[in-house]
Amino acid sequence: MTFKVLISDPLSEDGIQPLREADNIQVDVDTGLSADELMDKIGDYDALLVRSQTKVTRDIISKASKLQIIGRAGVGVDNIDLSAATERGIIVVNAPDGNTNSAAEHTIAMLTSLARKIPQAYHALKNGKWDRKTYVGVELKGKTLGVIGMGRIGAEVAARAKGQRMSVIAYDPFLTKDRADKLGIDYGSVEDVIEAADFITVHTPLIKDTKHLINKDAFAKMKDGVRIVNCARGGIIDEDALYEAIKSGKVAGAALDVFEEEPATDHRLLELPEVIATPHLGASTIEAQESVAIDVSHDVVRYLTDGVAKNPVNLPAVPKEVMNKIEPYFYLSEKMGTFLTYLTNGVIEEINISYSGDLTELEVAPLTRNTIKGLLKRHLGDHVNDVNASYLAEKRGIQVNENKSSTTKGFTNLLTVEVKTKNVTRSVSGTLLNGLGPRLVRVDTYSVDVVPEGDLVVIKHNDQPGVIGKVGNMFAERGINIAAMQVGRSDVGGEAIMILTIDKFLEEEEIAALQAMEEVEKLTAMQL
Repeated sequence: MTFKVLISDPLSEDGIQPLREADNIQVDVDTGLSADELMDKIGDYDALLVRSQTKVTRDIISKASKLQIIGRAGVGVDNIDLSAATERGIIVVNAPDGNTNSAAEHTIAMLTSLARKIPQAYHALKNGKWDRKTYVGVELKGKTLGVIGMGRIGAEVAARAKGQRMSVIAYDPFLTKDRADKLGIDYGSVEDVIEAADFITVHTPLIKDTKHLINKDAFAKMKDGVRIVNCARGGIIDEDALYEAIKSGKVAGAALDVFEEEPATDHRLLELPEVIATPHLGASTIEAQESVAIDVSHDVVRYLTDGVAKNPVNLPAVPKEVMNKIEPYFYLSEKMGTFLTYLTNGVIEEINISYSGDLTELEVAPLTRNTIKGLLKRHLGDHVNDVNASYLAEKRGIQVNENKSSTTKGFTNLLTVEVKTKNVTRSVSGTLLNGLGPRLVRVDTYSVDVVPEGDLVVIKHNDQPGVIGKVGNMFAERGINIAAMQVGRSDVGGEAIMILTIDKFLEEEEIAALQAMEEVEKLTAMQL
């Protein structure tokens, strides 16, 4: 099978070489497309590669009938509607490591240029003015740099700032005291950082919680004469508030590589002599542009060929060694989910997934998603996949609980899935048997041994002599071969279940004939 990949933003030829070298991939480069033109074309493609120019909107995604993956040659995915992609089961990948060094270097360059007023002095000199008094700067040594966001880039900036003999105080929701101590920096809340810093640089993603994180109230808490750097995302800093803070003298200067709306050629901040700016150049080095394109191209090839992505944005990455261990359980977990959808009447309100034995030592999140996929897929079809299963469950108000237990019930590994509706709870347990593969070993309270595949019939009946014979005769009369049978019971003469693997799916008339037997309480025919 040949996959078609559209590249709609300029990428280096070296960067897309992994795509061109893949035998099963056709690459089309068509840059500068309008939104309408992209909507007309996107339905033919399995993958889309972009940088920051192309806006992958919900409308475009709605036309992407074949699209499996969107690759962003860079870190930020602000130009991609992640919710729309996730709803459609389209995985989004980026290149989080490729431009780390370039972005950190650019931040330090902007920091130094801001402190020493280098762009302003150069501009004056170009205009014939030898002016040494106006452009007196400040040293970085001995100053405090406040870093908001200590991810890859923030940590690199902090390390470089320490090389300039600056003190560093940082905030990040995942920054612990131990890590701060190892980095040789102080840490605190956002308020702690902005109150202590002489220079402030932001390195967070642009999300709801960080939109206008640096606003009028934040500026009021800062030192007089503070300097601001933003080489991360436009919108983290309230630009109107920054303008007023500079005009009032509260902020001595700002260095901006990004703006809320780009291009920003006529922005009023650019009219202020205290502001220096670049046109979103943080990742604009030859090395970074090649690196991010290579990384995302490899990920697209990997996903289209093997179904595994290294850097998914809307699906957590799983190390290869972990994936190798849990992959054998994928088939079992999905089939268990599908099995329960047949057994369960009513709206599922809660899903409880329990892992026991060897499984407790593994990263099981992919198995949880796969189980949810099995539970939803029967009703929602192929629209459900590993990317959007959890999202679709959440949107439907289904509570999903995952836990690990030491109780194995005699098995080396055991996966148990329980679903609850308003009126009933149903469960199934499964395992992998050495040399025999996946097995269902318990249905509700009944012990069984069933291969989860093919056409199955689950019959709940009274535990009386002759029931199995009656069922067997009825199948024989209709020419239906029974490949396997399992019977489980709660106690002698009580309730029991019979699970049969047959050679064809039962017709309505055949189901009605079985249900008419007085010993049969309920019959469920299913296809796994």
